[in-house]
Amino acid sequence: MKQSTSFGHLGLKQEILEAIEDAGFTHPSPIQEQAIPEILAGCDMIAQAETGTGKTAAFCLPALNNMKKKSGITLLVMAPTRELAQQVCGEFNRFGKSVGAKAVAVYGGQSISVQLKKIREGVQAIVATPGRLLDLLRSKKLGNFSPSLVVLDEADEMLDMGFLEDIQAIFTFLPKKRQTLLFSATMPKPITLLAKKILTNPVTIKTQSEKKSQVLSIEQINYLVREGEREAALIRLIDSHAPHKAIVFCRTKKEVERLSNYLLTLGHPVRTLHGDMEQKQRQDAIHAFKQGKSKLLIATDIAGRGLDVPDISHVFNYHMPYTKEGHTHRIGRTGRAGRSGVAITLITPSELSKMGRILNLKTHEMKLSSIPTLSEVRSNRQKMFLQKVRDQSVQDVSKELYQQLEAEMEPEQIGLHLLSMLMDKQRASGPERIGLSSKEIEDFRIFSSHRKRHRRRERPRRKKFAKR
Repeated sequence: MKQSTSFGHLGLKQEILEAIEDAGFTHPSPIQEQAIPEILAGCDMIAQAETGTGKTAAFCLPALNNMKKKSGITLLVMAPTRELAQQVCGEFNRFGKSVGAKAVAVYGGQSISVQLKKIREGVQAIVATPGRLLDLLRSKKLGNFSPSLVVLDEADEMLDMGFLEDIQAIFTFLPKKRQTLLFSATMPKPITLLAKKILTNPVTIKTQSEKKSQVLSIEQINYLVREGEREAALIRLIDSHAPHKAIVFCRTKKEVERLSNYLLTLGHPVRTLHGDMEQKQRQDAIHAFKQGKSKLLIATDIAGRGLDVPDISHVFNYHMPYTKEGHTHRIGRTGRAGRSGVAITLITPSELSKMGRILNLKTHEMKLSSIPTLSEVRSNRQKMFLQKVRDQSVQDVSKELYQQLEAEMEPEQIGLHLLSMLMDKQRASGPERIGLSSKEIEDFRIFSSHRKRHRRRERPRRKKFAKR
């Protein structure tokens, strides 16, 4: 995507520009380019933007720019989940460090007294989930709380989670003279009505093209498998694709735990994420995943929104999503920050028509792939291994070790022993064939097509018979 300007042309102060440079950013994303000047000008705003498009910085940077030192809490951000609240808080603190500004995340599942202590120590921003924030406002524990800038982040998600009434109640506690920003991926009618109540002459910004470009950067692959083959299929695909970092989506918490236990027994370092986990457990899991201590995160749809890890290479739909929106949010975890990504979905024959509806495709239009055979995986691994050997630089310590071995063994034997030892770690296992082969997929398509045509021919006859 073409970048038409730089941060230096958006009207930000020099100290904010230095913080941006320290963070490693060179050009603003489209949402940042459009939103920052309007926010600096004091306008209310409706911004349609997906996660992963840089929207957090789009409101954090101008908020920091306009903050006055020792001015108390001037920014309030409302977020639908704890994870997103922590993420926004972290982003604000990263940019705010250079200007002496701090934020605190306020959410359920953590001691109110701990959160209040942090607020009283002196912060300029609160990032909160609606439920906990409303509790604090009703109990009057925030004192003279008058933020001049209020941000609703992922408003449509808050609607889906049933927070609309809480949000409306929160605004009765906020000053009427304020700047309000509403960020939402979609604009359903209840959000449109809410915007009319809380915003004053808002400017509207849409960055839907970013979403399209992100989807274009994601390769989507559908594999047709039998119900009892999901586990074996997932292992084979992990072996085949060798993901740098991946999220595996399951439908229920119970399935997350069962699958993670199975993967752990096979030696895969995995973490889990679902709604029944304690807050500290969730934080530890996300931190380990972000730091690369665990390459696989097994999760429910709680990870579909609000989790921003830029280097996720793959998303696996162990179970297909329930809705089109769920599918979009899941695959949107990869292909972020200008990177490419791969989204893989396991589908059984009985789920094919439903997946077609989610993708807005007819069954015969869906591209279905067969899972690589064990022989194919082993062959590909050998090729990758040989290339790594060719590319490997030789270290001095390796020369010393080789000289020691050379005194005991022939050069050919040294090479064979080392290769055998290294290849032992590259070994793939499982049955030769998992899922439907290319021929079986084609046969299934033909069978399904014949059955549909037969049903269409039968329907008129049944109606006529019924009339008699």
